[in-house]
Amino acid sequence: MKRILVVSQHFWPEPFRINDIVEGFVEDGLEVDVLCGLPNYPRGEWFSGYRYTGPRRENYKGARVFRAGEIPRKGNSGAMIFLNYVSWPFFALFSLWRLKGPYDAVLCYNTSPVLMNFPAIVYAKLHRIPFTSYVLDIWPENLYSVLPVQNGFLRRIASAVSDWHYKRADRLIAMSLSLKKRLMERTGKPADRVAVIPQHCEDFYAIPQPDEELAERYAGRFNLVFTGNFSPAQSLDTVIRAAVKARGMGAENLRLLMVGDGMSRNALEALVDELSARDTVVFTGSVPPADVPRYTTLAHGLVASLSASPDLGMTVPAKIASYMAAAKPLLASMDGEGARAVEAAGCGFASPAEDSDALAKNMLALYQTGEAERAALGQKAFAWYQTNYRRRAVLDQLEDFLLPTEKTNV
Repeated sequence: MKRILVVSQHFWPEPFRINDIVEGFVEDGLEVDVLCGLPNYPRGEWFSGYRYTGPRRENYKGARVFRAGEIPRKGNSGAMIFLNYVSWPFFALFSLWRLKGPYDAVLCYNTSPVLMNFPAIVYAKLHRIPFTSYVLDIWPENLYSVLPVQNGFLRRIASAVSDWHYKRADRLIAMSLSLKKRLMERTGKPADRVAVIPQHCEDFYAIPQPDEELAERYAGRFNLVFTGNFSPAQSLDTVIRAAVKARGMGAENLRLLMVGDGMSRNALEALVDELSARDTVVFTGSVPPADVPRYTTLAHGLVASLSASPDLGMTVPAKIASYMAAAKPLLASMDGEGARAVEAAGCGFASPAEDSDALAKNMLALYQTGEAERAALGQKAFAWYQTNYRRRAVLDQLEDFLLPTEKTNV
């Protein structure tokens, strides 16, 4: 039986796709250990049942989970986010001895920060195990979308630290071809050492979940839905301003449901109050990933957005896959790969990042689209999901790349 060590600061019960990847590995007959942090993302508050002291050892869907300490990002201030970023890799080093190797491969599911690669690098080099980093947030560029670092010297340090981590990986996984090219340029790795594997979509996103109570609560309006994390990288102020403008342009029955939470929540609520838009924008709070289809099912359209950044433009947000699985029209306010995916699928409308006027026009266009045409857009989205983002296909690619000589499958 092949054995994999997965390293990720963020893991269950935090809502990240690595949870489903680990479950899939186990289902395919792999033995999996996970080294991760203590759940406090995105608000920086310990999840129920957790504190700094633990629990430090758990099981998840057949995988053994080893938790290392971290300083929670409480308040999501720049200082607390920085402390959270540097504390977990440090404490994780002192948990390496607890792991139950040997392993055939080490995988770091690398969201922010890039520093979470460090304990994986140390363990892999000490035990001479192939190490792969799945790069989801490219650093230091993604760092600047959260912490506005302007000092040139600090930026050079951040770039050097990031490149050091990427170069230490034996293999890298990128979400898009443009990100693969960037990683090859920065690391000097050959093409066969950098794979393009998109983020998959959990199967439950493709199953409608009609909810009578929610349907009644939000009945009588044209509901656009955003789901996910509220952070500066999402440029959700653009989405809110666009919804207000769209109503003023003639979409008088439009409502925007904001399903989620995160560091930008307070600022976004303040913006809604400033715009006197409580009748237009509704904050529902965070829901478990498995409950997201309750909201996508009632949606007339689904909204995804990113800040204006060439580097963010190299990524395809994970919500694009889950939105397509929901078989609903998409409104994408972003540049680069994410917008190109929506345009290639022919499943909605794309507009430039941070352009609230263009997004408002697209909201109005979808509002004026007939029900049959919206259903056709949704079917195009679902077809693209089936071809590109299905769980089984992505798991096969991951296992083939991590364990190239032999893949266990059932």
